[in-house]
Amino acid sequence: MKNLFIIGSSICLLFLASCNDSDEKGTATVNVRLTDGPAMYDAVNIDIQRIEINSNGEWTALNFPKPGVYNLLNFKNGTDVVLGQAALPEGNVSQMRMVLGPNNTLVVNGVTHPLQTPSAQQSGLKFNWHQTLAANGAYNVWIDFDAGRSIVTTGNGAYILKPVIRTFSELTNGQIKGYVQPQAAKAVIHAIMASDTIATAIPNPDGFFMFSGLSQGSYTVSYDASNGTGYVDENSGPVSVTFGQITDLGTKTLHQ
Repeated sequence: MKNLFIIGSSICLLFLASCNDSDEKGTATVNVRLTDGPAMYDAVNIDIQRIEINSNGEWTALNFPKPGVYNLLNFKNGTDVVLGQAALPEGNVSQMRMVLGPNNTLVVNGVTHPLQTPSAQQSGLKFNWHQTLAANGAYNVWIDFDAGRSIVTTGNGAYILKPVIRTFSELTNGQIKGYVQPQAAKAVIHAIMASDTIATAIPNPDGFFMFSGLSQGSYTVSYDASNGTGYVDENSGPVSVTFGQITDLGTKTLHQ
């Protein structure tokens, strides 16, 4: 009888141990990067102090080694900056939160203006990022801070920051790139799906532009020359976008 009790106890202990092992969740590594949609300003300086990710209903702070002011206009046309990293349990991610400090400014024609951001300073800016994390996985996620659409001008000439933010990962990143010439056309590029303008790009001085974080589907890409330059607008399309691939449009030359 004593031997049977010992054997039975051992089986129970083994059963409990196996249950505990199965309940333990693995972890995934998440790398967070910052990128930007373009804007017609000299600088858009955002004071980022903390970033958190909501995983399985709980907020986890990003290991963010360099809090402080970031000029969003430094990160356009495929350029980005690494903000930090987090180790999260496997499972579902639903949201991210960015807490801003008080040193937010806008530079217009060489003049610096304060950007008012009261709600951001109090509780943080929440935006969606839906992803299922697998144990031992590594994920890159981009915070796309649309500088141009995030700034509102008041009636008295002041500026308010009302952030327009979206996120995308390598698994949900459709891209279009190309060049537009000549520089004298001062072209602005638009990615249009059906009749909706999904994204806008201001080319680099050499004419290079890139759209990132596009949904899969068919687009028209419009090259809109600035008024007064004498150049004619042109379109390319349909342009097919697939996740994980870069659609290269080559060089578009506008004519007068």
